[in-house]
Amino acid sequence: MFQASAVKLVQSLRKEYMRDRLNILLRSYSRYSLMIVDEIGYLPLNREESNLLFQLVSYRYEKSSTIFTSNKSFAEWGEVMGDQVMASAILDRILHHCTVINIKGESYRLKDRRKGTPPPYREK
Repeated sequence: MFQASAVKLVQSLRKEYMRDRLNILLRSYSRYSLMIVDEIGYLPLNREESNLLFQLVSYRYEKSSTIFTSNKSFAEWGEVMGDQVMASAILDRILHHCTVINIKGESYRLKDRRKGTPPPYREK
């Protein structure tokens, strides 16, 4: 299993692309039976970054399982990816054989704060 935030994953893809070693990294990522790409949409991607993410998704498409987490709806992915066509191409591959789990409700991390529980004390 491999897990990374979308931003860190795209940064590693860009680094290897600049070194003309993208295919080596894509092959390496294809060896994981499960990949978790976390926080899609936390920060927007530019067209180059979206293209790199598309290449990763395409490389793993129908070969390995990938979990994507996002707080953005699919309709918002065009804005996140900086290109509606690229977002559609990525979503087309992701949604083809997927199960979508939509979790609604309060943030798990903030549940105690909203109940009035103070944060735990930590010595510095």
